[in-house]
Amino acid sequence: PLFLQVCFIGRSNVGKSSLIRALFSLSPEVEVRVSKTPGHTKKMNFFKVGKYFTLVDMPGYGYRAPQDFVEMVEAYLQERRNLKRTFLLVDGVVGLQKADYIGIDMLEEFGIPYVMVLTKIDRASKGLLLKNVLKIQEFVKERTQGCFPQLFLVSSPEFSGVHLLRCFIAHVTGNLPVVEAS
Repeated sequence: PLFLQVCFIGRSNVGKSSLIRALFSLSPEVEVRVSKTPGHTKKMNFFKVGKYFTLVDMPGYGYRAPQDFVEMVEAYLQERRNLKRTFLLVDGVVGLQKADYIGIDMLEEFGIPYVMVLTKIDRASKGLLLKNVLKIQEFVKERTQGCFPQLFLVSSPEFSGVHLLRCFIAHVTGNLPVVEAS
């Protein structure tokens, strides 16, 4: 049987690799390389999570995107029947950028269910972060069909929000059993 998959997509330098490293912090056998150079990920990286699912790290779009980005990513998104959820990472300091809207339009056009994750929340002032969260929430409510309504706010260096995101990924891949109250 095909493993279920989740993928992380976002602009170059949004912190995809850092977040994936934080998610796997409890699994030291998984090596996730993080570069100081934006756009370092040029191909899709597949991380097998035990016998449960596979996490796919997509190359970044926008600045320093690989030339075959569109063909590679569109083919993956359209053909993966075992893709359970796409996580669109957005920089919490700068909010939605022009390149992010292109990514959103692609996901909406293909009918791919996705979740927005705001990264680098430790670098934003509380006021700026609140402004960006409210603006993105309004955008999601007014202009999207396939976006999960709840935003996830994370800081990879501080691990803020990482556990909650880890639990959500376990839930969408069927690895977090629902316990009914008695």
